[in-house]
Amino acid sequence: MTSQTGARSSIDPAEVERFSRIAAEWWDPNGKFAPLHKFNPVRLAFIRDHALYRFGRDGSLRRPFEGLRLLDIGCGGGLLSEPMARLGFSVTAVDASERNIATASTHAAEQGLSIDYRCSTAEALLEAGEPPFDVILNMEVIEHVADPGEYLRSCARLLKPGGLMIVATLNRTLKAMALAVVGAEYILRWLPPGTHDWKKFLKPDEIRGFLAGEPVTVDGPYGVVFNPLTGRWSESVDTDVNYMMTVVRQ
Repeated sequence: MTSQTGARSSIDPAEVERFSRIAAEWWDPNGKFAPLHKFNPVRLAFIRDHALYRFGRDGSLRRPFEGLRLLDIGCGGGLLSEPMARLGFSVTAVDASERNIATASTHAAEQGLSIDYRCSTAEALLEAGEPPFDVILNMEVIEHVADPGEYLRSCARLLKPGGLMIVATLNRTLKAMALAVVGAEYILRWLPPGTHDWKKFLKPDEIRGFLAGEPVTVDGPYGVVFNPLTGRWSESVDTDVNYMMTVVRQ
């Protein structure tokens, strides 16, 4: 575990502190991060399918991504970092919260997984000359940063030519306000109140706009919806609340 300081950063200190306060609960499937545990299967399937296609790998293999470097930016407690390591990626996982990194590092060690956890930021990695990555996971992070455009461009510049970045976030719609904020935080109490600021949600065209000057191809959005009857998430054409986009560096 290392920490890099002194670089400019798009992090929002209030957001970092909010997640730091509940860092010990990342791996409790019934705790404050229970929604992410339920969300993980659809995220993992999307990442795996798009990476297999992008890099021409054999999905029948247990570790199809051997030899590829992956960055999990805003990794939290490592809920995505660990399965990515099991799929064969060489994983670097970064978060601005030291408490999150401590929780993630401890859990990975208990699982016998080798993951390069660092308390840092995308901007710090870029300024330090970090070698580029084949895959970058940018999952439910951009809506928590202070400068989403600077943050996303920094992430894109950490991609190798031909590399794949997956961005997941929330759409700034009234439906998202009703379901992801009022419903999830204040009525159903799936998330601690104040987890999200609707004004920081992003429309797909804003994601494209942030990257307009970069040598990248942006595809999507790909919607993700929750079925309250089955308790499961699935891909959908509905992008009004949760969605993902893919970014490929030319």
